[in-house]
Amino acid sequence: MEFGFTIAAYVVAAVLFILSLGGLSGQESAKRAVWYGIAGMALAVFATLVGPGSGYWLLSLVLIAAGGTIGYQVAQRVQMTEMPQLVAAMHSLVGLAAVFVGLNAHIELGNVLAMSHEAREGLEGFAALLAHKTPVEQSILRVEVFLGIFIGAVTFTGSVVAYGKLAGKLGSAATKLPGGHMLNAGAAALSFVCLIWYFNTGGFFPLFLMTLAALFIGYHLIMGIGGADMPVVVSMLNSYSGWAAAAIGFSLGNDLLIVVGALVGSSGAILSYIMCKAMNRSFVSVILGGFGGTSGPAMEIDGEQVAIDADGVATALNEADSVVIIPGYGMAVAQAQQNVAELTRRLRAKGKNVRFAIHPVAGRLPGHMNVLLAEAKVPYDIVMEMDEINDDFPETDVAIVIGSNDIVNPAAQEDPNSPIAGMPVLECWKAKQVFVSKRGQGTGYSGIENPLFFKENTRMFYGDAKASLDTLLTQIS
Repeated sequence: MEFGFTIAAYVVAAVLFILSLGGLSGQESAKRAVWYGIAGMALAVFATLVGPGSGYWLLSLVLIAAGGTIGYQVAQRVQMTEMPQLVAAMHSLVGLAAVFVGLNAHIELGNVLAMSHEAREGLEGFAALLAHKTPVEQSILRVEVFLGIFIGAVTFTGSVVAYGKLAGKLGSAATKLPGGHMLNAGAAALSFVCLIWYFNTGGFFPLFLMTLAALFIGYHLIMGIGGADMPVVVSMLNSYSGWAAAAIGFSLGNDLLIVVGALVGSSGAILSYIMCKAMNRSFVSVILGGFGGTSGPAMEIDGEQVAIDADGVATALNEADSVVIIPGYGMAVAQAQQNVAELTRRLRAKGKNVRFAIHPVAGRLPGHMNVLLAEAKVPYDIVMEMDEINDDFPETDVAIVIGSNDIVNPAAQEDPNSPIAGMPVLECWKAKQVFVSKRGQGTGYSGIENPLFFKENTRMFYGDAKASLDTLLTQIS
């Protein structure tokens, strides 16, 4: 009876997770989708606690309460600008959990095999599941445990490095140890040898050796990827964490963990593909090469950056009929989304056509700008994707770039030697006037110079985005 309830609850939870994932594809349904996910997870935890093999109630409740409290505190304190590194940190925890569960499964299997047949009859829970496995099934379990630990270890150190890069604690530039790709290939080859070794012997040492190799691969792989590729890295690590969970689900015989892991793994892989397509880069080139490689000297940029004050921007906006706003990570850092939303409301009240142009890799997390604009109550119907709005720039009177760099960089089309050559970008320089809100004359997170800032129809609106917009709003009523 208990087992039947657990299976039924897992099926319902899986359906809720699928509905949650599907609902996240649209801004209007995203909030409801989050509640589907919360309900599914609550049901899954409850079914696990009361299902077969349950025990340690007090310890379980204490850990759930502690985790919930920590999660609530983190959610209350984290800023939207810190969401990318928070996601990376959460992925590291999933990877670490996969490593611990895999090691525990290995130890438990060893304990069961050391028991007599009579002693095995009194086992419960996961130990009882192991006791009834045939030698062939035990060999398959070793492969599942091995893969779960390997993917989990790569995810753990890779996510920690990604967190460090996103949080500014590590340099954003691609960094490799002497030997570069050969070190990664050597560690992968060692892991494969350990797989054969572990499959045949079941010993702890090959598992331990592989874990060290996988931890190194995760560290060195992500260190070799530069800042501009971090949106791809975040979605990639999301995929890794899902596959790690699925592998551990096979080890534990937990159907829901397999389903959820497969959902997360496949969705993360698809998102990684979408991100790579948006950057005109192959997934393999991102993972193996990192960002920043060039095939020759960069194109020389003529001209100079011309500054403009709030009066000039306000005059242009008051005279414009159509305005396109392009938000980037700089808007998130300045927490200027509310000011941007207020500017939008005032311009629309004057009868002007105001829209937002969102690049798939704007910010440092997929969908980062959409979340910020939704938080500021910007209407969904004026938030356009790159493919929807790119052709409209020639008829746009004013384009306002707020804290963006690479996604509006014409070098992607004009300079074949640029690191972002071929990357689809928002062609805002085709607008009649372009205003760029930027702190200073730096090159931004990826370190690539932007010819947009030097074009004749571009004016630089220097200063903190929030402070600059505060001044601008005083002149647009």
